[in-house]
Amino acid sequence: MPIGLALPQYGAFADPALTARVAAEAEAIGYDHLWTGDRILVPNDPRSRYPGGDGRTPAEYRAFLDPLTLLTVAAGATTRARLGTSTLNALWQPPALLARTLTTIDQLSGGRLDVGIGLGWSRDEYQAVGVPWEGKAARLEETLDVLEAVWAGGEDVRHAGALWTVPPSTVLSLPVQRPRPPVLLGGFGPAALERVGRRSDGWIGVGLPVPALRGIRELLHNAARAAGRDPLALRLILRANPVITAAPAPAEQVPQRGTIGQITDYFAAAIREFGAEPLLDLHHAAHSADEFLALAREFHDALAA
Repeated sequence: MPIGLALPQYGAFADPALTARVAAEAEAIGYDHLWTGDRILVPNDPRSRYPGGDGRTPAEYRAFLDPLTLLTVAAGATTRARLGTSTLNALWQPPALLARTLTTIDQLSGGRLDVGIGLGWSRDEYQAVGVPWEGKAARLEETLDVLEAVWAGGEDVRHAGALWTVPPSTVLSLPVQRPRPPVLLGGFGPAALERVGRRSDGWIGVGLPVPALRGIRELLHNAARAAGRDPLALRLILRANPVITAAPAPAEQVPQRGTIGQITDYFAAAIREFGAEPLLDLHHAAHSADEFLALAREFHDALAA
C-alpha cells in the first residue's frame, strides 16, 4: 500500500524553505504520497471548538501555510510521489476558480494530484471567507458538479445550479488525469459516508479503532453498491498525528499517541485488514527539520518492512 507523509506546514514548520527539501527527501526515502492540510485563521474567541483534546487549537497548528501553494512547490521538487490535500476546505473558494488551480497543479506535477476534500469544523473560518455555515452538504454536492463539468472541458462546458451558473464556455486547459484527478471525501456521518461511496474515489479520514473502521467500510461499500459502483475500488486513507511516547500508551490512545512501534503496528493492521493507506503527520512529534526527516525515515522503514 502507498505510504503518505504530511508536508511541514504548521507551527514551527510553517517555513516555505522546508517544503522543497522535505518533499524531495521524503520521496527519496520512499514515501509514495505527500499531503497538505487547510487552515486560514485561529479565532481568539472561537464559536467552534477545535475537535479533540480540550477544544483549543494546539500550539503546533496556530501558524500555517497555504496548502495548494505548497503542493505547487512540492510538484517542482519531486518526480514520483503523488500530491494530495488532507483535506482541502473546497467550499471556501468558487468551484470554477478552484478547478483552474487544481488543473494547474495536476499539469505541473505530470498528473500526480489527489484532491481530498472536507467541510471543515470552524464557523469562524466560514464567516471570514463569506461562506454560509448552513447548507454545507448541498454546497459540496454542487461544488463537485462544477469541478467535474470544468474538468471535462471542451467547447460546451456549462452548469446551472442553485448556487453557481457557468454559461456555455470553452475550457481547453485540462488536468493530465482523465476524466479528472481522483477526488477523496472526508466526513463521519451516514450522509457524508453515503456521498463518499456514491461519487468519490475514496474516504480520507483519521486513525480510528479498528471496529469503527469496519463500520465505516461497511457503510462505504453499501453506498457504492447502491450507486452501481465497485466498492473494492474505494481507497481508505487514514491520517494519524501522533505524539510519540517513550513508554507504551494505553491501547485506546493509539495511533494518536504511542511508541513508534505501537503506531506502526496499528497502521500495519489497518493495511492488512482494510488495504488502508497510512498518512503520517509529524507536527506533534518532531521539533526540527532533521528530526522530522529522521522520524519519517524510521516510520517508513518500519511500515515498508
